[in-house]
Amino acid sequence: MEAKRRILGWYFFDWASQPYHTVLLTFVFGPFFAAIATEYFAGTGLDEQAADARAQSLWSLCLTISGLIVGLGAPFLGALADTSGRRLPWIAVFSVIYVLGASALWLTEPDGSNLGFALAAFAIGFVAAEYALIFTNAQLPGLIDRAEVGRVSGSGFAFGYLGGLIALILALALLVEQASARTLIGIAPGFGLLDAEAREGTRFVGPFVALWFAAFMIPYFRWVREEPERPGRASFRDAMGHVGASVRDLRGRGSLASFLGGSMLYRDALNGLYGFGGTYALLVLNWEITRIGIFGIISVISAAVLSWIGGRLDRYFGPKPVIIGAVLGLIVVCATIAGMSREAVFGVAIAPDSGLPDAIFLACGVLIGGLGGIVQAASRSLMVRHLDPGGETAGFGLYGLAGRATAFLAPALIGLVTVTTGDVRNGVLPLIALFLLGLLLLRWTKPEGDRADPWSKP
Repeated sequence: MEAKRRILGWYFFDWASQPYHTVLLTFVFGPFFAAIATEYFAGTGLDEQAADARAQSLWSLCLTISGLIVGLGAPFLGALADTSGRRLPWIAVFSVIYVLGASALWLTEPDGSNLGFALAAFAIGFVAAEYALIFTNAQLPGLIDRAEVGRVSGSGFAFGYLGGLIALILALALLVEQASARTLIGIAPGFGLLDAEAREGTRFVGPFVALWFAAFMIPYFRWVREEPERPGRASFRDAMGHVGASVRDLRGRGSLASFLGGSMLYRDALNGLYGFGGTYALLVLNWEITRIGIFGIISVISAAVLSWIGGRLDRYFGPKPVIIGAVLGLIVVCATIAGMSREAVFGVAIAPDSGLPDAIFLACGVLIGGLGGIVQAASRSLMVRHLDPGGETAGFGLYGLAGRATAFLAPALIGLVTVTTGDVRNGVLPLIALFLLGLLLLRWTKPEGDRADPWSKP
């Protein structure tokens, strides 16, 4: 019973933290920022297409810098935690920073006068969420037998997506105002306590996500207990040495090196899709934020269902084939998004009022959510198969570094291609190359890892 409660508590981290990605990054705050930034730049004299491109490039800059901070800090934080044998204190610290960053989004001005502040607040919360994830990922090997890791990893992502779905529905129903100054269910934002004209409903999604996280981290901290594996004091010097040794060790571990290199690229591409899906819908298809939110609900439902299914596939086929199949599907999605606009689909002209682009993009959103969930869960499972006993946090620190070392690359390439071509659609083309390169490097990854079973159920 105690083991099952620990697993459930561990699931609650995903439940609590997922709304930062679902509500803020992809479906509400990201598109909201793109909208107010576009209006601001249009007010400076730029035409619509140029203003759209400028807004997307600014958002990409934020994600680029955030990704660099996460990537550079991840392995050192993981090693610091391993030198002390503790993870929960680090999770608690980053939980507080998460709450502060998300709450500060309330101060975003709808006239675009403090765009820099809004990006800084978003980045602070985002970095904290990513750092906390490193430590919770490192707890996975101690929760369950090796044979069940894929199932538990997939179920964790599914549970997290379910939390993100419910949070998104509540935000759209109670907070986010439409052009009519009413929410999705026809009420005034915040039951009339928030000013729709000042976009207070949309701005309040930041504090809402912060409150959600604070509330649902309670079962996590109550049920996930740990004893120091090697009681001691965190040492930056020891951590530096640990990271250096881990990196040098990669020269003799071809399977791990190829997996980290491949996942570095395909996860970067996936994060690019997550970061720009909502802004694409707003800038290319001219969707309102509420409509983007409904699109998000459908996408997150598919993510939850397919993550759960992916966990079962992982259990029977192993994580590597599951990752390959999902990434190939995402490549098709990218090509589809790049090939359509309001005026044409793959070069074939359509009526201006046609609903075909909307239907195609909705289908793409379902696949992005579902296949992306499968990729993340299966990648976490494959990483577990490469871990050394006692170095789980440092191992996931390297995994975090691999996931973020080139995190600047996707948003930077998206921004560069967008600015160069002046077309938001072309921004997704570099993601296809990143996915393909990731699959190429995965060729040398052993399906069951390069270690014998070094750990077992506690």
